[in-house]
Amino acid sequence: MSLRVTWLGHSTVVVDIDGARLVADPLLDRHAGILRRRFDAPDTFAWADADAVLLSHLHHDHAHLSSLRQLAGIPVLTSPSSAQWLATKGIDDGAGLEDGEWVTVGARDQARVRLVPAVHVHRPMPHRPNDAHGHLVQSASATQTVAGDTELYPDMATLAEMAAAPIDLAVVPVSGWAPRLSGGHMDHEEAARACAVVGARFAIPVHWGTLHVPAGRHLPRGWMDRPGLAFARDVHRLAPDCEPVVLHPGGSWTLRD
Repeated sequence: MSLRVTWLGHSTVVVDIDGARLVADPLLDRHAGILRRRFDAPDTFAWADADAVLLSHLHHDHAHLSSLRQLAGIPVLTSPSSAQWLATKGIDDGAGLEDGEWVTVGARDQARVRLVPAVHVHRPMPHRPNDAHGHLVQSASATQTVAGDTELYPDMATLAEMAAAPIDLAVVPVSGWAPRLSGGHMDHEEAARACAVVGARFAIPVHWGTLHVPAGRHLPRGWMDRPGLAFARDVHRLAPDCEPVVLHPGGSWTLRD
């Protein structure tokens, strides 16, 4: 099997699957607007030579325009309305996918991708489309879901049916960029329940421990480190058939046959 996932912080993951490289919700700069990155910006080598971008929605910490421009020339797999909005910002690589549409990626079409639902409507943006989706990624070796930002919703149970295969890996958000989590997100316990609903064999928590508002890194003490470890405990309790994989930014994990 050939599946390697590298977490670059927040929701940015690099998926290397059967020779195809995908970058989800790229945040590649030191900061994102007013939000401060806890660690250095990702090494260029980690995301170089990507074949496609998986863009879940247009909130600033996911659709980071400077980062998307660094990945110019490759398709940005997102919703049609998000692709149209990106074009108004000079990012003409948006590939709007319709419901149920699969698209192949990689120099030799090694993998395929489709959108899946997400529930993330708590803070609509007046100047950008508010579509939100996750992604299914599938190759001969593995099937994985990258959730984007979403609440826990019952139809997560249909992801394996959409893929016509069991879910090997779920990449799930477990927190936010502040101690208090707003609607449209999952905390670590809800994310663990999502892993059980999806039926994932392995799960990687993201959207934690990376971004914070100025001077907010240590208030309250330890809040940035807590969600990842709490997620691992919750998965063992609530999704015992799933193995949690807690990474640090820049860390990688490989699915073994």
